[in-house]
Amino acid sequence: MMPLTMAGIGETVTIAKVTGKEEVCQHLAELGFVPAADVTIVSKISGNLIIRVKGSRIALDKTMANRILY
Repeated sequence: MMPLTMAGIGETVTIAKVTGKEEVCQHLAELGFVPAADVTIVSKISGNLIIRVKGSRIALDKTMANRILY
């Protein structure tokens, strides 16, 4: 498994696991970052990502994106 920050721009990946404290995992789950969900990397700026998930675009900083594994 690799963190979401390793995916390329335009690449669609399937989430395998979300790591971190329970409240962090819950927050990411509410945004749609759950195992088996497909996400697309829209852009990367200084390690921060804009990600399309379930029809929405979500901005995540590098720290949060590293908690999401595919």
